[in-house]
Amino acid sequence: MEKRGPDYIKIFSDIILKKFPEKASACRHFLEKEKLSSLDVITLNRILFNDCSIKNEHKSYDQESVIQILEHQKKNKMTDTEIATLFRLSRNTLSGWKKLLSRDLKKTNIKTHTEFI
Repeated sequence: MEKRGPDYIKIFSDIILKKFPEKASACRHFLEKEKLSSLDVITLNRILFNDCSIKNEHKSYDQESVIQILEHQKKNKMTDTEIATLFRLSRNTLSGWKKLLSRDLKKTNIKTHTEFI
């Protein structure tokens, strides 16, 4: 059975329609997707609520989002400090992700996404 979660597209569409119609054009790209990643949800929250002061303790990232963040770091030749500041993460979180991803790849012998490890 498929794992089902919240319908973030519907949730954000309703929020934009009722509270932030002026931000609809900035969010259109995300709402046209079939499924939102956790990184997309966090980005929409930033656009709508300017949540600069919100703490990261309740944020979670799926593996796809972690890989996107690490690929962004590699592509733009950013340090751990720079990428942590950009995505409002701790450097320890980044190093933990790299260790976990490295361990998972070694177990499964998958050769993809090793360029950032």
